[in-house]
Amino acid sequence: MVKQTNLHGLVTETRNQDTMNIDELSTQEIVDVICTEDQKAVKAVQNESQKMSRAVELIVASLRNGGRVFYIGSGTSGRLGVLDAAELLPTFGVGEDVFKAIIAGGETAMFHPAEK
Repeated sequence: MVKQTNLHGLVTETRNQDTMNIDELSTQEIVDVICTEDQKAVKAVQNESQKMSRAVELIVASLRNGGRVFYIGSGTSGRLGVLDAAELLPTFGVGEDVFKAIIAGGETAMFHPAEK
C-alpha cells in the first residue's frame, strides 16, 4: 500500500509570498526578484552541506558494492532526473546501468507534458 503524503503542508507546494506580484513588475524588478530568490536557494543548500556530503559518501559506498541510483519523479522534477542521468555517461563515463531515471508517464512525458 502506498502512503499518501499531504502536499498542502510542504513548503515546496505553496506559493512564494515574495513573488506573488512578479507578473506586475518591470523587467529589471523581475530579474532582481529572481536573483534574490536564487540567493535564498544557494544559502539553503549551503546550510545542508554536511548532510549532503554524508549522503554522497553513503551513495559512493553503495555504488562500490554494486548498488545503483534511481531518479524517480514526475513533471519538471522527473525531466531533470532524466537529463541528469543522461549526462552522466558523457561527462563521467557512468551509464544507465548504474544511474536509472524513471519519469511518471514514461518517455512520452519527457517531451509531451501531461501536467498542462
